[in-house]
Amino acid sequence: MERIAMSQEERDWLDWLKRAQDGSISQREAAQKMDVSDRWVRTLLQRMKKDGDAVVVHGLRGRPSNRKIPAKTQKQVLAILQQPDWHDFGPTFASEQLAKRHQIQVGKETLRGWMIAAGMWKPGSHKSDDVHCWRPRRSGFGELVQWDTSDHDWLEGRGPVRHLVRMIDDATSWSWGRFVERDATPFNMAVLWEYLDKNGRMVDVYTDRDSMFAVPPRPGESKDQQREADRLTQLGRALRELGIGSILALSPQAKGRVERSFRTAQDRLVKQLRLAKISTLEAANAFLENEYWPEWNECFASPVKDFPNQHRALPESLDLAAILCHAEERVIVNDYTFSFAGQRYQIQREQAQAGMRRQRLRVELRLDGELKARYQGGYLNIAECIAGAAVIAPPPTSKPVRKDHNAGGKSAWMQGFFDRPAAPLWMLMDD
Repeated sequence: MERIAMSQEERDWLDWLKRAQDGSISQREAAQKMDVSDRWVRTLLQRMKKDGDAVVVHGLRGRPSNRKIPAKTQKQVLAILQQPDWHDFGPTFASEQLAKRHQIQVGKETLRGWMIAAGMWKPGSHKSDDVHCWRPRRSGFGELVQWDTSDHDWLEGRGPVRHLVRMIDDATSWSWGRFVERDATPFNMAVLWEYLDKNGRMVDVYTDRDSMFAVPPRPGESKDQQREADRLTQLGRALRELGIGSILALSPQAKGRVERSFRTAQDRLVKQLRLAKISTLEAANAFLENEYWPEWNECFASPVKDFPNQHRALPESLDLAAILCHAEERVIVNDYTFSFAGQRYQIQREQAQAGMRRQRLRVELRLDGELKARYQGGYLNIAECIAGAAVIAPPPTSKPVRKDHNAGGKSAWMQGFFDRPAAPLWMLMDD
C-alpha cells in the first residue's frame, strides 16, 4: 500500500470528506469546516472515487508556479520603490507606474505583499464600534471548547486546593476538568491530555490571553510584526501540532459560559466538597470525576447524543507524550553535547556523527520528567555530563601541525656557551 505524506490540515480535510461521503455530515457542513465552497466539496468527493485519499494532496506540491515572478524582478522593483521619488507610493499606484515607466508588470496585490514584507507599507486598520452582544452557540459537540482556570479556596482551608482547570463545550455545556497544584503549563497540558483521551481532538479552543496561551507583544511591535515573528507558547505550539485551533478572547465577557460556570461551581461545588469531608487534592479529583461532573452534565448540559460529534480521533502519528511537553531547540556543539536547563548532555558515542555538529535538535522535557532529544525524526541516547568525565573528541583535521622551530622561545644554539675555556680576566686587562 502506497504511503501518502500529508500535513495535519490535509488529514483533517480527508476526515471531513469521509464524513460527508458516509453521510454523517452534509456536504455543506463539510464545506464550512474546510472553508471551501459546496461545489468544491462535491468535486473532491467525485475525485475521491478515483484517487482515494490522495485527493486532498495538491498535484503541484513541491513545484514552483509557472507564473512566479523571478526574484531578480522583485529585487529590482524594491530598489525602485526605495528611491526618494517613490517613498510615498501605495501598492496600486506603484503597480501602474512600474508598468508605465519601467515596463514591469506586477499585480497590485503581489506588490502589496512585497512592500509589507519589506516594511515599506503598513496596511490600514479597520476599527469597529465596541458592541457586546450574545454570541450564538456552536452547532456541534467539540466544535468549540472554552478553557479556563479558577483560583478559589475550594476546600475552605481544609487543604491546599486552589486551582480548578475546566473545559466546557460551547454547544452542549458538557464539562470536565481537574484540580491542579498550580495554574501552570504542565498541569494544563495534563488536563488537555485526559480530555483528548476521553473525546478526541476538538476543533477549536477558546481561552484568555494568559501567558500560557499567548506571547505578549513587545513594546512598539505592530500586529504584522507579531504575525511574522509567529512566537508561540508551549501550549500554543502543542495545539498547533495537534491541529487544534486557538481563539484568544479579548475580554472575560467573551468567554462568559465558562466564567458563569465557575460562579456556579464556587457556590455548589464548595458546599458539596464540605459535605463530603474532602481535604486532599486526590480526594477532590476523585469527587469531581465520580460525582460532580456526572451530576453537572446531567442537570445543566444538553444531551451530547443530540448533537453531531465534531471531535476527531487521534491518529497514530500523533505522539501525545512528545507534543504535550516542554520542547525547545538546541545546537549540538563540536564535542557532541548540548545544553538544557543549565546542564550539559552528551550524545552517546554510537550515535554521534560528524554531520551533527552545529546542527539543531529538539529537546523534550516530558510531563513525567523524562528528557528526550530528537534529531532528524529519531530519538538519541543521551546522558548528563559529569564534571571530569571524558567527552567525545572531534575527529582530527587534515591540516598539518605547524612545526615550532623555536620550541617556546628557548633556542639550543647557546647551550654550553659560558662553559667554554677562556683566558683569565687579569691577562685580558693587561692587553
